[in-house]
Amino acid sequence: MTSHEFDIYIELYKRKEYKHIPIGIYPDGNYFYMTPKQIRAIELLNDENTTDVGYGGSARSGKSIIECTAIIFDCFAYSDIAWGLARKELSTLKRTVLLTLFKQFEFYGIVDYKLNKTSKNTYNYNQELNKISFGNKSDVFLIDTAYKPSDPLNTRFGGFELTRSAIDESNETELSVVYKLFERTGWRNNDKYNLKRKQFECFNPAKNHVYNRYYVPFKEGTEDDHKKFIPALPADNPHPSVKEWIQDLTKTGDQVTIQRQILGNFDYDDDPSALCQYDAICDIFTNDHVKGGTKYISADLAMQGRDKFIAGYWEGLRCTVAIDKGKSTGKSIELDLKELKNDKGVGNSNIVADSDGLGAYLESYIQNIKTFHGNATPKNKKEFKNLKSECGFKLAEVINNREIKITCSQAQQEEIKKEISSCLKRDSDNVDNDEQKKKLISKDKMKESLGHSPDYMDMLLMRMIFEVKKEFVAMW
Repeated sequence: MTSHEFDIYIELYKRKEYKHIPIGIYPDGNYFYMTPKQIRAIELLNDENTTDVGYGGSARSGKSIIECTAIIFDCFAYSDIAWGLARKELSTLKRTVLLTLFKQFEFYGIVDYKLNKTSKNTYNYNQELNKISFGNKSDVFLIDTAYKPSDPLNTRFGGFELTRSAIDESNETELSVVYKLFERTGWRNNDKYNLKRKQFECFNPAKNHVYNRYYVPFKEGTEDDHKKFIPALPADNPHPSVKEWIQDLTKTGDQVTIQRQILGNFDYDDDPSALCQYDAICDIFTNDHVKGGTKYISADLAMQGRDKFIAGYWEGLRCTVAIDKGKSTGKSIELDLKELKNDKGVGNSNIVADSDGLGAYLESYIQNIKTFHGNATPKNKKEFKNLKSECGFKLAEVINNREIKITCSQAQQEEIKKEISSCLKRDSDNVDNDEQKKKLISKDKMKESLGHSPDYMDMLLMRMIFEVKKEFVAMW
């Protein structure tokens, strides 16, 4: 494409005549254009009301190309603006969406400044700064959204001054990071060009925050004016290669692949190892019918090298997340738990904490505290591998039966849902073998799935010791 052609399409973009803008070229040399759903995405990214746009729901639905096209046309239509292009792992971003961005550069005749300094439309990619700059002073920042225990408040994003942002596979990014990145939009020349700050999220089906924030409101017809979801499928993609891919996958793919990658089915439950129904997990925050009862405290402890210090105050199976802190000293943990137990009137023998070093420490200062040993012998020796598995299956039972209520912040709700749905699973070696003892997946697998330890889930799981071992006090 020549510079003159590209200039024409930039002008069409400013006039909002999106259907006339090509986004690629067929093997026969003819251009192909945006699909109706891709046009809808661009319209939402340029309207006066919408701030959050969710797009996708399956593979080969044109997510990356419309993501990159929106960035390119914004950056060339308006000088000195900035987009953030983010994904959980920067290395993955560079292997996927960044390659699509470079392909779009090539298609639109945008060349590397180092190779052609006389061209009107150039870019410069600084790999050290993870930044792409254009000749008109607009920028694209490549951003890593992975959870970092050393930065629990996501302060590393504070230095970004963005006009708009895009998060690829936002289902992989924690909700707190999604919110924080959105906070950094609207800071660079939005007023000058009357550009509303926007966040564009692309994702595949997942039972996490994208399900609750985008899919459910769309399905139920309760979307907010500022947040819209576009369910794009591979069938919406007119490229011949996609049609062939759908036919091949339909013939050879399993049901999970077909439901997720072709049909974009958010509600398809494909994991036989999952112990909890996702709807039941969501209900734990609204189960107001659950009655109170005996007071307890369960605590997942954290010092140097650990993640978080989480403590729940319980009345029966009604739990309030009472303590949520980063790494703490043994003394501060002791004082916080003593303050909580005295304030709520909880007996020492009704307090349980993990036994990984700190539990033994606390036992010396809070007499009769119960230290949780995950590998201890379960009450039901024939059915369960260890005590942690027994308590994990009990937690799943009370969740599925809607017998538990948790009170906490919205951010904590999202993390709890994520931890339970990702980690409260039966070991895959035991899923289809009824003769083997029931066992949870390993802690290493949990950490690999989440990127960190499931601190909230561990706190909830430990409380179940009082349910599965009514004779707990006598045995310890």
